[in-house]
Parts: sequence; structure tokens; C-alpha cells
Amino acid sequence: MADIKVIAQHEDFVVACKPCGVSFHSEEQTGFVALLEAQLEMSLFPVHRLDKVTSGLLVLAKSSQAAAKLTELFTSREVDKYYLALISDKPKKKQGWVKGDMAKSRRGTYKLLKSQENPAITRFYSTSIESGLRACLLKPYSGKTHQLRVALKSLSAPILGDDSYGGKQSDRVYLHAYYLSFNWNNERVAFSIEPEEGSKFMQLIEHEVFLSWRQPEQLEW
Repeated sequence: MADIKVIAQHEDFVVACKPCGVSFHSEEQTGFVALLEAQLEMSLFPVHRLDKVTSGLLVLAKSSQAAAKLTELFTSREVDKYYLALISDKPKKKQGWVKGDMAKSRRGTYKLLKSQENPAITRFYSTSIESGLRACLLKPYSGKTHQLRVALKSLSAPILGDDSYGGKQSDRVYLHAYYLSFNWNNERVAFSIEPEEGSKFMQLIEHEVFLSWRQPEQLEW
């Protein structure tokens, strides 16, 4: 496997891009964290994670002290995260909020409920790229497992390639952690990485809408 792309090396943390299809932790194969530790020859401390099928940005702390601080930022929703997704079906609404509790469903999947006791909260924009292909820019306000995959499924527009949630077959699951920002030592830091895997993502990057999504923090959320 090629080296993992490192986006930034800070004295307290590393920002790197996880390829799709690589597990976060080591299972049958060596996981993302172990691969990056071997590549950089240092111990790293995970503070958040991505599904195996999702590509994109991950922050890993270089010390237990930095890990505690970063974990607190992620837990208290002080990290702004933005994701890109592609769908083949028209969603029930083109933009707005998706809110609801999540419950376990069949075969390791989840479903969105109408109740709002401890809801998963997502806001999104979507736009047509071509006939049968729409792009979504999503911002999760909570950190539930499979949250974005379930949110789009609940709008009758599962992510392209996401077999688990009824998405049309494709060369990958089209979900990518594109941009994140947070305050660190009184400074605002921001990182982004365009998707590099998946021919359909290349269509999005070349589309004019992507220009308006390059700085997602500047949009109205």
C-alpha cells in the first residue's frame, strides 16, 4: 500500500487522509492508525474515527495530554466537520436539517427514529451534478455511528455505493471527510483534502458548485 497522505504535522497532532476501504483499527488487516504510526515512526493517539468505507481527514494526537484536549473538543462539538457525499436519487428535500434518534437495525446498520431524546443532528446542501447524480455537502452536529449514511437514507437518497443502506452499486462508497476546523492554543486551524478515489468524485471537483463549497465555513449553517 502507498504511504498515507499527511496533510499537516503540528507539534501536538498529525492530520492525515484515510483511504476508503481501510479500517480505522487493525482487524484482519493492519488498520489506519497502525499504518500511520509505522510510517511516521511514532506513537499516535486517536481522538475520533471514520467508518472503513469513508475516506478523508483524521486528527491523531502526539501525546496523551494533547489527546485529552482534542477528545474534549470533539466530544463537546467544538470541531466543525464537513463531508462530501454523492447520491443517485433525489432526496425528499434539497437542503436543511435531518434530526432524530438512531437505533440499531439489521446486519450492523442503524435507522433514524422520529423521537428526539438524544438525536443525531445533520445539516446539508445538495445540488445536481448531472442526470442521476447529486452532490451533498454535510455538516454533522453530533457524532453518531453511521450518522450521515443514515441521514441520507432517511431522505430516500442513500449514498452511492453504500450497499448496507440501499445505495446503488459503484466503485466505492461516496462519502469523504473533506474539511475540519477548530481552535487550538487560541488560534483557528483549518484543514481540507479533496477526494482522490472514485471517478464520480472527480466529476464533483470539476463542477462549478465545488467552487462555492471550497470554504464551507463561509456558507450559512
